[in-house]
Amino acid sequence: MIFVVSGPGGVGKGTLVDRLVASDRKLCLSRSWTTRPRRPGEADDAYVFVDEPTFKEQVAAGGFLEHTHFPGNNQWYGTPQQQVPAGCDLVLEIEVDGAAQVKKKDPSAVMFLVVAPSREVQESRLRGRGDDEEHVQRRLGVADTEEQIGRTLADHVIVNDDLDRAVQEVAGIIAGYRTSPHVGEGPAPGDGQPL
Repeated sequence: MIFVVSGPGGVGKGTLVDRLVASDRKLCLSRSWTTRPRRPGEADDAYVFVDEPTFKEQVAAGGFLEHTHFPGNNQWYGTPQQQVPAGCDLVLEIEVDGAAQVKKKDPSAVMFLVVAPSREVQESRLRGRGDDEEHVQRRLGVADTEEQIGRTLADHVIVNDDLDRAVQEVAGIIAGYRTSPHVGEGPAPGDGQPL
């Protein structure tokens, strides 16, 4: 199965996914490519950091499951096509635009939209990860639109007000999909709302 964790910048989706993957050996995290520079203190393997020509070569070769461009800061992000080890489910931590591409290609992919409890908390998280002021304001400026689009795509909406609770909530939903006799058929009717 493919589980997509998406949401606007600063909602804590990366931290949530890291905790989720660390606690579930059957989840394999796809490492995205990006042309943005590595943030201070960010692990070398957080992304595959490449220059724009290398990224565009991969796009031209059909090497991405999804990719997106942020023209405001001229940064590209993409999820590479890959083979998933037997017995593993793939987790993608991607932006809302990328999530829409994945859902279009694979409607059975399960999408979690992660949202912050407030814009103030989201702004604090963006600042806390070392983003410059221009980037913070740009991300906040598109957050409402990203969230609205995300809610139309999402099978489940997770309010990340408490990390431990949010991780447990997502893990429980994933466990439900794995034990469902209808795995691969998409979400059950009525999903898409916060639990």
